[in-house]
Amino acid sequence: MSQVYFPAEWFPQSCIQITWPHSGTDWADVLDEVTSSYITLSKEILKREKLLVVIPHGYDINSHFTEEEQANLISAEIDSNDTWARDHGAISVFVNGKPVLLDFGFNGWGLKFAANYDNQIIGRLFEGSVFNESVSYQNHQNFILEGGSVESDGNGTILTTSICLSAPNRNQPMKKGEIEEYLKQSLGAERVLWLNYGYLAGDDTDSHVDTLARFCNETTIAYVKCDDVDDEHYSQLKAMEEELKTFVTKAGEKYNLVALPMADALFGDSGRLPATYANFIILNDAVIVPAYGSTKDQTACHLLQEVFPDREIVGIDSRPFIKQHGSLHCLTMQFPEGFL
Repeated sequence: MSQVYFPAEWFPQSCIQITWPHSGTDWADVLDEVTSSYITLSKEILKREKLLVVIPHGYDINSHFTEEEQANLISAEIDSNDTWARDHGAISVFVNGKPVLLDFGFNGWGLKFAANYDNQIIGRLFEGSVFNESVSYQNHQNFILEGGSVESDGNGTILTTSICLSAPNRNQPMKKGEIEEYLKQSLGAERVLWLNYGYLAGDDTDSHVDTLARFCNETTIAYVKCDDVDDEHYSQLKAMEEELKTFVTKAGEKYNLVALPMADALFGDSGRLPATYANFIILNDAVIVPAYGSTKDQTACHLLQEVFPDREIVGIDSRPFIKQHGSLHCLTMQFPEGFL
């Protein structure tokens, strides 16, 4: 029987993938602004590791980067509908010790948005020989699973939300128990921790776990806490906090829970935006944290520095990104060491 290992995000990384914004995406109206933000994010990644960028055909992004940065830059010309690499990217595992790309189905978060090009990106990357020869590919497109909907502790535990994985237009009529069994088989999980509460206004993903609660190590979970009883999120996030308090590690101990502040309310044309400090990225020697122009930015960075004492904490202004209802983690997908 195959042994599947789903590494945590803090596992040593080969590279980070992003998908570049273009005029055919929802970024069209703010393309110059968001491109500048992508360059800023890319440069922070390139300081530390390789960056794989999916770009439209005919694009050349090298002019944005120095020769030194270009040495860590890999570009692949592939069509895309949008730029949320966390969800159209591969989930990377090791099967019997060998690196494998799991290509789950992506359908625009339950058929909310077009995803016909996005859903082909991983297959095209694999066909294009981006990865090293030891990497293999598994087609799981009969099962809808976005990377932002699952967190791995690297030790057989997956954290997820029932609101997302049981949402209409994803995997129904599968029952929750059937979904859990599929996660165990495909991702090598021994157990699944389900959050039944928690949401952010303006979130298109049906409560992806990476907007709400994140593994920081095998015994620590950082989560969004709302202290304002008048905030619309208070009851749901309080209930989520109580659920987290009931969870235990594989060793049977309570988790160390780190309460990240609720980001100050930001609004777009369609209402409140899902700003969250939980949408941070873990790199090989850094953690990149969303910033929203508030004093809470520093609080979130300080809390995460205590959790990640050996990594540099870097804040990046994510107000341009949140205009399209996502943030840093949503935009990126890591590939573990051994994939490039």
